[in-house]
Amino acid sequence: MTHEFKKIIKEYIIASSTNIKCVLATVVHLDGSSYRKPGVRMLIREDNIMIGAVSGGCVEKEVLFQAQSVFENQTAKLMTYDGRFRLGCEGLLYILLESFSLSEELINDFNLVIENRQSFELHTSYQKEYGVLDGYGSNIQFNSKSYTFNKNTKEQSKALYFTQSMQPCQRLLLIGGEHDAVQLAHFGLSMGWEVNVAVTPKENKTISDFPGIDTLIDCEPEDFPIETIDKNTAILLMTHSYVKDIKYLIMLKNSSPTYLGVLGPIKRREKLLSELLEYDMDIDLDFIEGVHGPAGLNIGAETPQEIAISILAEILTVIRKTHPVMLKDKLKPIH
Repeated sequence: MTHEFKKIIKEYIIASSTNIKCVLATVVHLDGSSYRKPGVRMLIREDNIMIGAVSGGCVEKEVLFQAQSVFENQTAKLMTYDGRFRLGCEGLLYILLESFSLSEELINDFNLVIENRQSFELHTSYQKEYGVLDGYGSNIQFNSKSYTFNKNTKEQSKALYFTQSMQPCQRLLLIGGEHDAVQLAHFGLSMGWEVNVAVTPKENKTISDFPGIDTLIDCEPEDFPIETIDKNTAILLMTHSYVKDIKYLIMLKNSSPTYLGVLGPIKRREKLLSELLEYDMDIDLDFIEGVHGPAGLNIGAETPQEIAISILAEILTVIRKTHPVMLKDKLKPIH
C-alpha cells in the first residue's frame, strides 16, 4: 500500500499549493469481508475531488458526504458503512476521517524515506463508535521521528490503534529493452510499482522509449549496480541474447531479489544455469532453484500484453506466497 500513500502525499502537495483543504479517510477496522482491507486510504479534496478509494466504488460517495463536517470544523470523526444491507459484501467498515494538513518537514522526511527505500509506520487512533472523535487521528513514524497529520491530533491513552508497517514500494527491474519490456513496464506501472529498465549502450535506448518508468540503467552487464537490488525488487531477464543473459546472471548471483524470472523455454534456462554453475561451482543453490523460467503462469497467454499479465501474476504469487487457483474453487474465504 506504500505506492497508494505515496500518491496521496503527491496529490496533497498539489492541492495545498492552491490552498485547497484535504481530508484523509482510513479504513481502521472491518467486521466481516469487504473489497479492501483495513489500512486502505483515500484523500478527499475540498473541491470534491477524490484520490484513491476505500472500496470497489460503492462507499466513496458516503465518505465524501461525511467528510464535509471535517472540512468545516477540522475535527476527526468515525463513520461506519454496513455493506451487509446495501451491497451484500458481508462487511461493516469503520472509517476514520481526519483533517490532512502536513508540515513541510514531514513531507521532506517522507520523500527522503521513499528515495532511500526505507520502511516507515502509520498509527491511527480511533474508537468503534460513530461520531466526532476530537483529538483522534494518525501519525507517521520515520525511525525516531514522528509527525501527526494535523495539529489537532493528540496522544490517546484509551484509544484503539490501527498500526501499519509500510515497506518500500515494490520494484520491477526489467533487464532488456525490446518491445515486450515496454509492455511489462506499462502493466507494472499500472500496479503502482516502481519500474526500472536496464539496457546496454549499444541498444541506443532513452528513458522516453519506456513511458512512465522511474529509471533507465544504461551500462554494460559487468557494470550493473548490483547494490540497488533489495528484497522488494523483482527481476525479469529478457535481453533476448543468451550471451547477455549469462553476463547478467553472473552479476546477479550474489543478489537476493524477491523474484528472478527468465524468458525462454525450459531447455534455455537449464543451459543458462549449467553454464553459470561451470563458471562458479560455489554458487548458492537457493539462487539456482529460485530462478523462474519460463517466467509466467499458464493462463494461455499469446500476445505481449497477455504474456506481461502472466508474468506479473506469477511475481505476485511469489511475493504474496500464494498458490494460484480459480477463486470459485477456493474453499476458504477470499478476504
